[in-house]
Amino acid sequence: MSTTGYTFRPIGIIRTGHTEAVKTPIQPVFADDCSGRAEVLPEFADGLKDVEGFSHLYLLYVFDRADEPRLLLKPFMQDVVRGVFATRAPRRPNAIGLSIVRLVRREGNVLYFQGADMLDGTPLLDIKPYTAKFDRIETTSNGWQDEVDPVEARRRGRRGYTGPAAHTSDGSCAGDVRD
Repeated sequence: MSTTGYTFRPIGIIRTGHTEAVKTPIQPVFADDCSGRAEVLPEFADGLKDVEGFSHLYLLYVFDRADEPRLLLKPFMQDVVRGVFATRAPRRPNAIGLSIVRLVRREGNVLYFQGADMLDGTPLLDIKPYTAKFDRIETTSNGWQDEVDPVEARRRGRRGYTGPAAHTSDGSCAGDVRD
């Protein structure tokens, strides 16, 4: 195994209505009513060919505003210390985030999506299509998350985000990214 470091450069930037981590939902499932857009740099735009044929995409990005990494921490969903690799916490040795979002539409080099659980201005590293043919797995164990009450999970997962109560007259979230 090589222990050489790797350098990545962003392929674009993610735009959302979220400017404060403490008011941002922690997973796309808790941000289903939050829109965003991925603005892909022009030199990578050709790589978007055929992406609109997929309903969902994986967005890989940098947790560029995360605190220092910790190997042991309390995840948002529970007040029990867990290993960072048994969580989706942003305080990771390699601050890489992953979200599955619902693609709404593509306009040139911009992807509009639902499920925005990242901060505005987040560097985008990669985009991959979600496909049930390869990615859907019947889960047999969800680890410690099976212990978390669904109502409590939603409350904690929404964090300080007010969601539907903050909807505007056109149905979008207050603070959502606009065209």
